[in-house]
Amino acid sequence: MPGIADVIDGGTAGFQLMEYIESYPRVILIDATLDNKPAGTIQLILLKFASDFPKAMSTHETGLKDLVESLTLLGRLPEVYLFVVSVETIQPLSVELSPEVKSALPELKKKILELCKKVESKKEQQVLSKINEDNCLPLFF
Repeated sequence: MPGIADVIDGGTAGFQLMEYIESYPRVILIDATLDNKPAGTIQLILLKFASDFPKAMSTHETGLKDLVESLTLLGRLPEVYLFVVSVETIQPLSVELSPEVKSALPELKKKILELCKKVESKKEQQVLSKINEDNCLPLFF
């Protein structure tokens, strides 16, 4: 997504993503969750602690929870937004998407792009709020 975001497939990397994730002011994660909601249901969660994760996620769950907890303890956790897509079952050795999840992808993409625009707008507003009465943005060297 050039000009909007960097995209990586973190897979099951867990702690190997620590340095990469902490280098950004905000991160959007996407994963599957087994939460008894209809397959293809999309939810957005703002993560602040490992306990904010849904109860049953994919095989990435443990590594991500540990990563978030570690970055929180170190005081280096950026803003982390987690999009989860509900699945009927978690299939540990499959990369195939169910028809329900596949059909949810266009809506997921739309929601991610909307979040990116909202975050960018928020960032611009924060910069504008720092402009002093002389219409100058304070610079610090």
